[in-house]
Amino acid sequence: MTAGEAVPLPAIAVRDVTKLYRRWGRKRSFGTFKSALLSGRPGQALAPEGAVPALTDVSFDVGAGETVGIVGANGSGKSTLLKLLAGVLRPTSGTISVRGRLAALLELGAGFHPEISGRENVLINGLLLGLTRREIARRFDEIVSFAELEEFIDAPVKTYSSGMAVRLGFAIAAHSDPDVLLVDEVLAVGDEAFARRSLEKFSEFERAGKTLLFVSHDLGLVAERCRRALWIDQGRVAADGPSGETVALYRDSVSEREAERRGDTARPEPADAASDRIGSGAASVAAVRLLDSEGRPTVRVRSGEPARLAMDVRTPSPLQDFVFGFAVSTVAGAVVFGSNTTIDGLAPDELSGESKVVLEIASLDLAPGVYSVDAAVHARDGSPYDYRRDLLRFEVDGDRPIAGVWNPERRWTFSGGVRWKKPGKSA
Repeated sequence: MTAGEAVPLPAIAVRDVTKLYRRWGRKRSFGTFKSALLSGRPGQALAPEGAVPALTDVSFDVGAGETVGIVGANGSGKSTLLKLLAGVLRPTSGTISVRGRLAALLELGAGFHPEISGRENVLINGLLLGLTRREIARRFDEIVSFAELEEFIDAPVKTYSSGMAVRLGFAIAAHSDPDVLLVDEVLAVGDEAFARRSLEKFSEFERAGKTLLFVSHDLGLVAERCRRALWIDQGRVAADGPSGETVALYRDSVSEREAERRGDTARPEPADAASDRIGSGAASVAAVRLLDSEGRPTVRVRSGEPARLAMDVRTPSPLQDFVFGFAVSTVAGAVVFGSNTTIDGLAPDELSGESKVVLEIASLDLAPGVYSVDAAVHARDGSPYDYRRDLLRFEVDGDRPIAGVWNPERRWTFSGGVRWKKPGKSA
């Protein structure tokens, strides 16, 4: 950005937001300000101990075009935050700013009149979201088709199942052409086909530069679909950063709390523990790193830039049969790239002592997101010496979304006690 150029305003700006709810209980003698005045003790109704903080001093920005996930335990304040952003609730203190047309799907059946038909609810909700009658009529068939409610659109909404109601609500919100879309656990109710259509719609929003903020307990989904995530813990922002890092922090916290609840003295095993590692031990993968173009370890790279995957290997006794391999997957488990030395035409001669293996990638052409690395050293028949899953996670930054199979140019380099047969020599 050049000097003097205006800094773009965020799509969502939250500043020092606190939300308090009244504490209700059998010991309260009154619950309203009017009853407090009549009691002659108005100050008691406003006492801090009479309120429960749902959110406390929450601040963050969301840039235009960002997809941000929100994670946290039940009751942590996630849904309250979305309601505040949608204008359903007002903050007790602090300010919230949302730029552009906003659509929100916050609760199952929220905004629907149960006694009237789905058709009439589409019209009413579309008008509330800022669409004209003509725009609603033009998009009506697409909304109904997306929700798969062609046979039920004229039935009262009270006869809909929970899945039907959430499909219709999401279809209306998604087809209202919002600049900002807020979604609270929409994928938890729908079936697999609806989940796929919803994720495709999320991708359309991303390509169109829309802003998406969604709450989900599906941590794999958040890590895969979001470049950034917020962890809300007891009404405060506990973490705000790359989704993979935020999800990992949240998972660690959940594991620690569960261990404390059970009275366990040992900490939970890390991701690279024995459960994610198989093999005979004839050779072992000691460490894996992602290196930038300067050879420096990193966990964040830009799409299209060169990168290197490096592993440190140890073997207690010399081996003549060995293969090194890497696999890169989405955090949901979909493999996007995998190769090994046999695939790339290298025939083993001897492996001994300590070695460093590097796979050079000329252009890391991955879509923006969080990815996981598996590393292995095994025999040519596939028998594992050491196979380690999810040993490293990294984030890819980029301006353009891509799709398809990743198949980059690559070259292997080695140091230490690794020798290969000359080309043309039999294996």
